[in-house]
Amino acid sequence: MPRRSTPHQRSILDRTLVVDNGAFTIKAGFASPTPNLDDCHIIPNCLARERDKKIWVGSEIETCRDFGEMAFRRPVEKGYVVNWEAEKAVWDSTFMNPKSKLSVSEWDHLQKLFLHTLIINQCDPDETNLILTEAPNTTAALQSNCDQIIFEEYEFATYSRHIGPSLNAYHDIQHLFGSPPRETQTPASPAECLLVIDSGFSHSVITPLYKGRPIQQAIRRLDVGGKLLTNYLKELLSIRHYNLINEEHLVNEAKEKVCFVSYDFRNDLERTWKGASSKRRLPEQQQQQQQEEIVVDYVLPDYNAGSTGQIRPHDPSLAARVKKMGAMANPGGVVEDFMTLGNERFAVPELLFSPIDVGMKEAGLPETVMQSLSGLPQGLWPAMLANILVVGGNSLFDGFMERLEAEIRQLAPEECVVRVARAPNPIKSTWQGGALLAADSTALKTVQVTRQEYQENGGGWLSRVFAGVATR
Repeated sequence: MPRRSTPHQRSILDRTLVVDNGAFTIKAGFASPTPNLDDCHIIPNCLARERDKKIWVGSEIETCRDFGEMAFRRPVEKGYVVNWEAEKAVWDSTFMNPKSKLSVSEWDHLQKLFLHTLIINQCDPDETNLILTEAPNTTAALQSNCDQIIFEEYEFATYSRHIGPSLNAYHDIQHLFGSPPRETQTPASPAECLLVIDSGFSHSVITPLYKGRPIQQAIRRLDVGGKLLTNYLKELLSIRHYNLINEEHLVNEAKEKVCFVSYDFRNDLERTWKGASSKRRLPEQQQQQQQEEIVVDYVLPDYNAGSTGQIRPHDPSLAARVKKMGAMANPGGVVEDFMTLGNERFAVPELLFSPIDVGMKEAGLPETVMQSLSGLPQGLWPAMLANILVVGGNSLFDGFMERLEAEIRQLAPEECVVRVARAPNPIKSTWQGGALLAADSTALKTVQVTRQEYQENGGGWLSRVFAGVATR
């Protein structure tokens, strides 16, 4: 039987690194006594290869100027780290590189990368506590691999592994719903009841939390995330406009700029439809006016000129001339390519609410929320429905919050109050929750495990501690 560690072996160091290891980006930074979002740095979690075979690792991509046909290799698939060789390359480049290649003169052009290297030069694992996130329902084998990498490869002094959504419980949740903010001197205790909707790159997951602990049997997952939406948009654009199957970065950028969630999908689809039946129902002028509210032109980026993708109001006469001539010069004389986007703008994010549109036999987000509640005692339903927190990049789509709240209200029992709030920064929210936990040394000490404890008791014991079924 493993020996129980003595209290003095769990001393917590002053420096804590919080890493929200997402599939699309890593959110990382050192926690401070008063956590600030400026302390969190966003690092692309991938290796990329451009057309001339040059390899970019992690934050190096911030300096790239040509994303044409760039191929990406991501360590995280379906929310889980499955390629530690690639993940270690990103981590080593971000956290362990002993020297920065930047000079003062490069600051104006490489500011973002410079901020990332501030983490690089400060991280000494032997003198650092680590808070690391993982996706809900990660398999024991993947968890064991992660624990070994942290303690045996990097040799962090202390370490705790958390389900990502659970860290959001340390926010001042009631302040998001209009209550006065809690005092800054008050330790960040977790919210008593919280339902977290995390819609990110790989998937969307519903996690009910009670006093900061996930209620495992009620966690529900929807396999629709930003990656699926980008791939769907690539298919639509490749069929209707240009072949963009190999242009992941370009299409993802376009998705973030032009897509929105429709409050009334059927009506908006009808407004952008150009079929004969639609023309018979509406006068031509009224039909054109309704289309103009949705249809836009998206100017493709020109990597040679250093220009980014741009949205502009749709000009039917310009589109007609370009269709005849093949390309059109802008007022500056530069030839530009653009796409006229209509129902693609809202048909893509509609998959979050109706996955059946692409043949996925899964419920949409609002129905998945109710499935999650069905795994809880009904006595917890009112508290959970009154405290719904939304995080993740997909929540930034225009109209997403309004549609989600409206459909949850329709499905929830009439006697329950439904309150839905989006975190002030939904991308960095999980990291900030971890930083709030790290700011309370007493709370941090209860969850961190030292490398000495791991060496004495083994990986199996560590897994049970993080699962809450073993004591120290």
